[in-house]
Amino acid sequence: MDASGGLPVGAEGRTIVGLPATELAARVRAGELSAVDVVRAHLAHLDEVEARVGAFRVVRRQAALAEAAAVDAAPDRGSLPLAGVPIAVKDNVDVAGEACTDGSPACPSRTAAQDHPVVARLRAAGAVVVGLTRAPELCLYASTDGPGTVSRNPWDTARSPAGSSGGSAAAVASGAVPLAHGNDGLGSLRLPAAACGLVTLKPGRGVVPAGIGADDWSGMAENGALATTVADLALAHAVMAGEEPAPPVAPDRPLRVAVSTRSPLPGIRADGPARAAVDAVVGLLTAAGHTVVRRDPPVSPGAAAGAVARWMAGAANDAEHLGIDLADLQPRSRTHARIGRAVRAAGLVRPATADRFRQRMTAFFADVDLLLSPVTTGPPLPARPWHERSFLANVTANARWAPWTAAWNLAGLPALVLPAGTRPEGHPLAVQFAGPPGAETRLLWVAGELERRQPWRRYAPVFDPTAPPVPAPA
Repeated sequence: MDASGGLPVGAEGRTIVGLPATELAARVRAGELSAVDVVRAHLAHLDEVEARVGAFRVVRRQAALAEAAAVDAAPDRGSLPLAGVPIAVKDNVDVAGEACTDGSPACPSRTAAQDHPVVARLRAAGAVVVGLTRAPELCLYASTDGPGTVSRNPWDTARSPAGSSGGSAAAVASGAVPLAHGNDGLGSLRLPAAACGLVTLKPGRGVVPAGIGADDWSGMAENGALATTVADLALAHAVMAGEEPAPPVAPDRPLRVAVSTRSPLPGIRADGPARAAVDAVVGLLTAAGHTVVRRDPPVSPGAAAGAVARWMAGAANDAEHLGIDLADLQPRSRTHARIGRAVRAAGLVRPATADRFRQRMTAFFADVDLLLSPVTTGPPLPARPWHERSFLANVTANARWAPWTAAWNLAGLPALVLPAGTRPEGHPLAVQFAGPPGAETRLLWVAGELERRQPWRRYAPVFDPTAPPVPAPA
């Protein structure tokens, strides 16, 4: 037994950790595994990897084991979609009995009395919350770090798992949990998925309960999940959306997919490997009988400015919502929030900007089903204490690395990121698909087809819990 009372990963635990969430839940429902053994095995693996990746702010050992025991004893265990599945929750939504900090050490301590609606839905489906994952302060940045801690990418610990759902992505990519909650205001699910070789879906507006911070960054932020398989992602999405879990329905005809590699930001472009990943996916789509056309979406400078205005105002709104004095924020966040106050005072967060942009982007899909694009311009940012650097250094690094995600937040349209190979140095490569309102099922279906045609490695190699144990030296 390990220190948490769990099965050692090298013994029975190795047959549990690394199983997809769908399989774990099926085996718990059937009584082949107990939820307690599943959670113990994952806590043991978490103990092995956490010191190297820094994914968690809080690990709920005893609470998680008690919740698992309750799942085992539940009369309806046989019908729970996520029976006994260990999950992690990003530290910016409420988990009953825990303090939510939104990634800020300056956040006043407050114990949540009840779960956020998406957490409540996950728990009602049988999932067990094993911990709260790290996020950058106020979830503002594309790296995950703070005073005394730098979260690291399991694929290369010298690199960041991105942000702001970086702790959740590191937890899944290292095998500590098979599923994790996160959310996405400018790419905060999709960028960690791209950096850590995972699959994720940012739902369209109103599909999954938001309720993130003061006002969801003026309506841009959505809750979602990070997973290693499309089936796991589809299951978690259905649970959070309050839908009956079911495999995505195939379209009744081949898809017509637009492809664009042009960056929305002038002077920034995807590097060779990122463009090659898009080309490889184009080849898979064409081989499957789908039609591919080259077409750039109508992302205007005014729309980009509208997204940035909401990002800035979001820092000020959330700090006030949480009762944080701006003087107590990290220097980069303090500047961010002060600019946000000025943006808000000037009336630059205009609903009409988002409404017009949503109409324009929806019209783009009048004769195409989906859009394929890169996600990032190059490998993940270095893992370093970015919170010690200036606001300008953070914003510049973020914008140069990830220009393709923000438009879909402003438009409130769904977008999905999935693995599409590895870079020459071994980092994951990813692509993004986006679609019109209501395209979540279509996105999940096409992701599943691509996963079937070109399976990806589910875990970072060094942390892979499914790999055979290394023999001890003779």
